[in-house]
Amino acid sequence: MKPVQDSQAARLSPAFKAFALTLGAPLLLISCASVPPLSTADHPEARSFVVSSDASADVGHALDRANSSGKHVLLIMGANWCHDSRALAGWLKTPRFQDLIASEYELVFVNVGMPQTGDGHNLEIAQRFGLDELPGTPNVLVIDGSGALVNPETATTWRNAASRSEDEIYAELARLAS
Repeated sequence: MKPVQDSQAARLSPAFKAFALTLGAPLLLISCASVPPLSTADHPEARSFVVSSDASADVGHALDRANSSGKHVLLIMGANWCHDSRALAGWLKTPRFQDLIASEYELVFVNVGMPQTGDGHNLEIAQRFGLDELPGTPNVLVIDGSGALVNPETATTWRNAASRSEDEIYAELARLAS
């Protein structure tokens, strides 16, 4: 009488078993390995930093609206190439920030290009509010209805916006609005 085989694997040739182990073991280990996500960012990031073709006019209109409504202008001077600009723009699109912006601010995005390399755009807008240079991007200018810069000491300190927490950004914008 022939012995009964418990599985089909027992009927496979030794060479095939060796091949399967050689190929299968690494694949099994790889599939079990922890693969980090493509992005480890803990912030939303806008696909693009929305900018205007006539930034100077947009700022003027926002100032007029702010003067009438008692709000401030939240002027974000950044660029599409800038990860921190897109991160800040992403936060500003979330419902929590949208509520704050709707009640306290007139929001304007201005493209500044790459002022650090001499390829700056719309830099006269920053100069209009007393900032002679923009050392990086983004820059966050809070301007009251009369046209005065509320945050001259912090306006150019937002180069790390992507690494700031949601609560930290929100608290700063809420503080500057009051």
